[in-house]
Amino acid sequence: MLHVVHHPDYVTPATPGGQFPWDKYGLVMDALAESGVVHRIHRPEPMPLARIAEIHDPDYVAEVAELRVPAAKARRIGFPVTERVARRARTTPGGTWAAARLALVHGYAANAAGGSHHALYDTGAGYCVFNDLAVAANRLVADGDARRIMIVDCDVHQGDGTASLLAGRPEFSTFSIHAEKNFPVRKARSTLDIALPDGAGDAAYLDALSHHLPPMVADFAPDIILYQAGVDPHTEDRLGRLALSDDGLAERDGFVAELARKRGIPLASALGGGYGADRMAIARRHARTMIVMSAILSTG
Repeated sequence: MLHVVHHPDYVTPATPGGQFPWDKYGLVMDALAESGVVHRIHRPEPMPLARIAEIHDPDYVAEVAELRVPAAKARRIGFPVTERVARRARTTPGGTWAAARLALVHGYAANAAGGSHHALYDTGAGYCVFNDLAVAANRLVADGDARRIMIVDCDVHQGDGTASLLAGRPEFSTFSIHAEKNFPVRKARSTLDIALPDGAGDAAYLDALSHHLPPMVADFAPDIILYQAGVDPHTEDRLGRLALSDDGLAERDGFVAELARKRGIPLASALGGGYGADRMAIARRHARTMIVMSAILSTG
């Protein structure tokens, strides 16, 4: 069975002048229902602010919670932090943490939001307020649920925030495969970065992934993988510079899932990016990620 973490607070009203696809998170659940795949929905609790402040600057956490994020930071995030946005910013890392805990039991679970990999220590960026991947990973280790966690980031944009927030901590390993010339301009240093040229398609992408990821997983031997499953490497994505097809994305997800299965590693995924005029097409791509991975990894 596919275990999916979702909360109504994931879907918030569009902010004035913004381009972020707030409705995507509801449409993903519609796409799952449309698919007919058997799934169970789990509702997460908001991540306690104190746990977020273990990763992010406590002053910045307070700015978000108290709705006083400075204009310069709001511009860097890409939208103002309203009361609904602040609620969502706490619920999303709670969802990624909940999905990871479910994955430890069932082999695989998906957070139907998250992947906010651009959020930095003292500010958000690139449509990301808090870094749910880093916050969830930190809590899993602090609570004794895992000792070693690998974050595999397949979004078209480099996971700069995750890399910088977890740098220098041997219990974490970060892998990012992304478009070299895409956002952010200044890249951070992941444990391993694979930068692809503009227009790289299915064959080039899968060749790079299959060459670099397996030895890294073998060497690090994580207790769990957190997977940033952005669908923005797709050839039609508005903010991508790569050229994966729908089948290429499915092969990517299947490869990562099969690698985890062979090594007996639980895996939890977060949505990541996906942008374009046809919101339902994007939602279906996200849903297919969950369906493909669950078919390979879920144990019950």
